[in-house]
Amino acid sequence: MERQDGQMPTLLQYENVAWYEAGRVRILDRRIYPTRVEYVDCWTYQEVAQAIADMVTQSAGPYTAAGMGMALASEQSKGFSPGERVAFLEQAAETIATARPTTANRMRLITESCVKAAKTALDQQADPTETIKQMTIDSLNRRYFIMNKVAGYLIDQIPDNGTVLTQCFGETIVGMLLRRAKEQGKKLRFFCAETRPYLQGARLTASCCAEMGFDTTVVSDNMIAYIMTHEKIDLYTSAADTIAQDGYIANKVGTYQIALLANRFGIPYFVTGIPDVDKKTQADITIEMRDPAQVMEMNGIRHTSTRVKAIYPSFDVTPPELIGGIVTDRGIYSPYDLASYLGEQPKNTFY
Repeated sequence: MERQDGQMPTLLQYENVAWYEAGRVRILDRRIYPTRVEYVDCWTYQEVAQAIADMVTQSAGPYTAAGMGMALASEQSKGFSPGERVAFLEQAAETIATARPTTANRMRLITESCVKAAKTALDQQADPTETIKQMTIDSLNRRYFIMNKVAGYLIDQIPDNGTVLTQCFGETIVGMLLRRAKEQGKKLRFFCAETRPYLQGARLTASCCAEMGFDTTVVSDNMIAYIMTHEKIDLYTSAADTIAQDGYIANKVGTYQIALLANRFGIPYFVTGIPDVDKKTQADITIEMRDPAQVMEMNGIRHTSTRVKAIYPSFDVTPPELIGGIVTDRGIYSPYDLASYLGEQPKNTFY
């Protein structure tokens, strides 16, 4: 398949997401972008797992990093016997998949597929490293292709000269929505919630929107009610790190409170993504608790007293009654009827 990242913003070009080459995985450091454009070089799969845990890459970026990390693990084990190599890859698969707990189910789909592909390559006396790398590129192409379909359904919900409120960084859907808007000649305004404490909305989503030529305004997380009062917001949208079959979704912490405000102001909220086959209800969603120090400082400068403490739940869960629709590659589904989607496609092919 032809590469699907044409005319996409810098952050979403394949080599800038995560890329394996010559014994290393290079990942664009999204923690400091766009202030500085720097890469983190990982020379072992353990370093890739740590980079994922440290949020060097976020949103869907870890899915690509996971695949490229598995290619690196294959290279690390090239001097082993076939059996030892498979065992090494199985350990790498679990280490990378569990780097962030909330998305471990999705990550395992990737890493376990890499192990399976490596076994086949070894049986055929082919190079498993190149096999895994190509499979990761194929996965990128597939995800971009699918999210382009999702963007087609989402863009139809936004009027020309419309205004969109975003939360966090929805990775591929952000770029695809922007590209679709440009193709259709739609003029859109974007308000991007900054998304504390890592500021993904301010640094990543806003950078993509501005780079693609759209009117882009960053607002702090506590300005949402003001913006909804004084600006005509046509649509609120976010991706989801997981979508349970009962219609509950988990996304970057703060998504729920914006959904509550959108409901109060009569603004439709559309979630983009593919329902998870192994998350039956909200009870199956694990909330990752991160280092609270990240809440008490910014860019290495502490801004709280040493006498106070903090908490950092990385995600929150939004209930289906606040969601106008789940936008998928086959249309917009009610959050109360995700069984219809899964009945048509019982196995995830997105990752």
